[in-house]
Amino acid sequence: MLTFKIKDFFAHLSGKRIENSKKYKLTNFFLAVLFPIFIVCLAEINQMKTPSKLVLFISEKPSIMLFNIMVAAIIYGTLLFLFRGAFPAALFTGLLYFIFSTVELFKFGTSGNHFEISDLKMSVDAENIARFAYIKITPELVFYALLLIAYLSAVFWFRPVLKISRVKGFLSSAACLLCGGCMILLPSVAMPVYAFFEIDTTEADNVFNVNEKFDNNSFLAFFTESATETVKDRVKEPEDYTVETVENIIEDSTAKQNADLSKMPNVIVVMSEAFTDFRRFDGLEIPEGTYADWDKVCSEGHVGKAVVPTFASFTVRTEFELLFGLPLKSLNDPNMPQRLLLDRPQPTMAKYYNELGYKTAYVHTFLSSFYSRDEIYKNFGFDEMYFEENLSVPVKYDGSYISDSVIYDQIQQMLMENKNTPVYVHTTTMENHQPYDTEGKTEFEEYLSRVQKVLKNFRDFTEELKSVDRPTIVLMIGDHLPCFRGEGNVYSQLGIDGDNCSTLYEQPYLLWSNYGADFSKVPNEEISSFYLPYVLMDAAGVPLDSIAQTMLDKMREVPVYSTSYDSSIPHDKELDMITYDRILGDNISGNAQ
Repeated sequence: MLTFKIKDFFAHLSGKRIENSKKYKLTNFFLAVLFPIFIVCLAEINQMKTPSKLVLFISEKPSIMLFNIMVAAIIYGTLLFLFRGAFPAALFTGLLYFIFSTVELFKFGTSGNHFEISDLKMSVDAENIARFAYIKITPELVFYALLLIAYLSAVFWFRPVLKISRVKGFLSSAACLLCGGCMILLPSVAMPVYAFFEIDTTEADNVFNVNEKFDNNSFLAFFTESATETVKDRVKEPEDYTVETVENIIEDSTAKQNADLSKMPNVIVVMSEAFTDFRRFDGLEIPEGTYADWDKVCSEGHVGKAVVPTFASFTVRTEFELLFGLPLKSLNDPNMPQRLLLDRPQPTMAKYYNELGYKTAYVHTFLSSFYSRDEIYKNFGFDEMYFEENLSVPVKYDGSYISDSVIYDQIQQMLMENKNTPVYVHTTTMENHQPYDTEGKTEFEEYLSRVQKVLKNFRDFTEELKSVDRPTIVLMIGDHLPCFRGEGNVYSQLGIDGDNCSTLYEQPYLLWSNYGADFSKVPNEEISSFYLPYVLMDAAGVPLDSIAQTMLDKMREVPVYSTSYDSSIPHDKELDMITYDRILGDNISGNAQ
């Protein structure tokens, strides 16, 4: 009986919709035609938070709003012609725009970075990202969601349809898709279109320039233009990429073959989440003792200044430079360089140490699936990989994340189990990851409180290493400066903008050993972080192969090679050639060792 009632209900509903489609033709016309305008306005209001901002933007940038409506109309039209009905087209387009604008709202509120087309690669990590994202369901967000539901309900009820044949609908849909694809994905077509609609297409070399570009374009045009930028920035094979060209760049060396494993020290790289020394900035109140443990360890080693390729987020950018010893600039500065890698064994630092006879490991106290590390890093030459779910030592949390002390316990266990073999470990910490939300404290105060704990754990670790029999050397560096929410954050107080933000890409690094390693050859000037693995090798007395020797020579010639830090630095053909060869080419440089 219930089954028949449900069938009767849907039959009646379908009949009523067909009746409405015929009876309310003018209503259907306006519902179908006005939808692109509606969804563009709704998406922009949602991420702007208030209608007044949208009104102001439309009055100042009417051409950009026209462009946004045109793009929405192309997406909507592609589906409208394909399904020959407005409801499925409006449903898909509406959900897409509303979800994207909500992601922009939450992403900027969490990290201070705007949502770009390249971020879609992170969609598989959505559940992991939610663990540290600042997600707040506001009355405004609920209201805008209800507006969308109301419009979609009206489209469903009145049922606007296109009375064209299936063939004509398919051809029209294909034409819309082709038009939109060419306009966005072909830079030669896209750039004149952007110029016509007065969309800002200037190169944004750092986060602050990106934010300024976003303010000029607002969300939808910014997101669309980022798709074109992604296509433009694809890494291309150098014109003169040949075996002879690469071999002419690489230094000759046989040191790797002459290595004496018994004399090799343990090598440990600690990439500390969001660590930096804020005392270098004037005008900030920093509680006494915050960096006391850092100062103590630094007094026992060597402190230098490195230039990292990222700010506030995308840890994997710095991680790439430290794991590969190659510049991100040579790959056109992707947010997720590991996604570019071919599915093959990679010429990483771990692979190099592994071939020397080292036991190699990667330790990261977060889920292995984040950034697809569990799959991608299998090609990196690590004998073992430890993540949040498979640590072999007791786990304890400090706040939302595993304490750094657990990482150091894991390393100590490895050293104990491999007393007769040198160990190379790269670790990426998590204890100091955002959000920095605590009742009664500002974000900055909470950040500094966590930094003090992180440094206490690090100092305890170095004290324990003093009792390890095998010589051990440690490199410690923060991956990037922390992200703080809001317009009145620390960086705003310091007056930092796109013209003076290079200091935010500078990070102190520490070289420390338990045996009095000679750090006299470590450069005093600032260097890019991708050089640090070779500086570490040299200081540790690890044999330098051809690539290592070549990169140390390049360090003296081009000490800093970073777009975000200094966009005026010209491309270096040799660094770009080596990077392409090792990442995307035939690894001629590796075969020539």
